[in-house]
Amino acid sequence: MKAKTLMIQGTSSGSGKSTVVTALCRIFTSQGYSVAPFKAQNMSSNIHTIGNTAKKIAKAQLVQASASKKAPDIKMNPILLKPLGNYRSRVFLNGDFYSEMDATEYYNTFALQKGFPAILRALNELRKENDLVIIEGAGSPAEINISRFDVANMLLAKEIYAPVIIVSDIERGGCFASIVGTMKLLKPNYRNLVKGILINKFRGDKSILQPALKIVEGMINRPILGVIPKIKFNLPDEDSLDSNKSHKYELPEESWEEQIDIIVTAIEENVDLDKIRQNLIGLK
Repeated sequence: MKAKTLMIQGTSSGSGKSTVVTALCRIFTSQGYSVAPFKAQNMSSNIHTIGNTAKKIAKAQLVQASASKKAPDIKMNPILLKPLGNYRSRVFLNGDFYSEMDATEYYNTFALQKGFPAILRALNELRKENDLVIIEGAGSPAEINISRFDVANMLLAKEIYAPVIIVSDIERGGCFASIVGTMKLLKPNYRNLVKGILINKFRGDKSILQPALKIVEGMINRPILGVIPKIKFNLPDEDSLDSNKSHKYELPEESWEEQIDIIVTAIEENVDLDKIRQNLIGLK
């Protein structure tokens, strides 16, 4: 039997997708499920080389593998883009260097032709080996200028019928507008895959949000599954398109457990995990 899937997308880069996936990987692993993280396409300059091989994955997926108590596997991140500037990237496919491309070449000749089949093969193998695969999207699913090439978000979710939770960063402002706008911009068949919303990086008294939460829930007809506070932790950043990332000293891997525990506690205390497990994923 293939693993269940859950996909975490965001209203923007830096919304907290990686953090939420990391926490959920550890939470469900601790509940006795065999869990694996997956990110179809990651743009990052923070890269990990697996063992004694030359194969590369983004370090964010290394952290998520650690949270899942799994060894890193190139199937967890089949496409890795290392940005070079001027809209060019080094493209790694299944851990190996494939080519250097600009954005136009990548979308027109690679994303659907080579990339998407590789993504589906890697994910299918992970699903054979686990009970649950938690998938991290990339950027925003509402980037409608590239939606037909967006193999890391709704194209993938629709292909595998994955339930989607969208994370929005309230700290940067415009959170409610970004939630409603994202839902409005999605095609109806994509919108139907969205099962709930998480608000991330909130500072202050959550009770003041209640009127707005009810209004937004009514507008999008989806539940707000949690309001996550601003969490202070130190795990490797993706270092991709998030201009608000902090340039902090990166802790060694042996220190990650304490940091993972910090984000797990915040998620457990502020997110409706029972609804996610039972209603969205269908785990027993």
